[in-house]
Amino acid sequence: MARLSQLSRSIAGRVALVTGAASGMGRATAHLFADEGAHVAIVDRDAERIERVVAEIRAAGGTAAGFPLDVSDAERIRTVVGDVAHTLGPIDILVNNAGIAVGASLEQSDLDYERTWQRALDLMLTAHVRLARACLPDLLRKGEGRIVNIASTEGLGATAGTGPYTVAKHGVIGLTRSMAVELGRRGVTVNCICPGPILTGMTEAIPEAARDEFARRNVPLRRYGIPEEVAHATLSLVLPAASYLNGVVLPVDGGMTIQNG
Repeated sequence: MARLSQLSRSIAGRVALVTGAASGMGRATAHLFADEGAHVAIVDRDAERIERVVAEIRAAGGTAAGFPLDVSDAERIRTVVGDVAHTLGPIDILVNNAGIAVGASLEQSDLDYERTWQRALDLMLTAHVRLARACLPDLLRKGEGRIVNIASTEGLGATAGTGPYTVAKHGVIGLTRSMAVELGRRGVTVNCICPGPILTGMTEAIPEAARDEFARRNVPLRRYGIPEEVAHATLSLVLPAASYLNGVVLPVDGGMTIQNG
């Protein structure tokens, strides 16, 4: 039977570069994209974990290749992007997912605070725009490129003692909106995911009882999310059929933001 709809929900054959893809939400996104037929570049600074994720995807019948990169290394970004395109083909989708959990009190020593501040912005904001700029010729070639920046619900509010992290995530939202306006006229969409409390390596150190209490008090769904739930939201923003979604800031937080906003 012929389809009545015209827009495709398939990313089969598209090349997706995912940073921070060796663990957590990045790994889940890489797995999901590969399941959907994309050719996935696993970009991360942990070479051993990269190999593991690539092996998982290939064992499941998917296509993936690994590329070690510390995204705060400006000189390496363009080299790695070129290597991805050479190995898998021109990049159609960029997911800026790499991040770290950092806290910093305003009362810390100047040196400690400024180191944390610079590291947070280099890794979670400046790297996003550097990667986008490096991928831009590929993303623009058909006028169908997709960029998804992973921010946080911290980008929609603030928590004491997390200044550098919070500022970086607010910056990601601003960057997303600016890029969406500039690139939208060329057919490239730029959107942002704001995960709330998700069960990843960043949160596993929190005692289970504390996580449960936080979720009961703050999240209408009364639980932490899992990485694949974030991955599915990311997938929804890179589909060919998502061609009119641009500049979106999407919380994936079980309703936490609306309950506590």
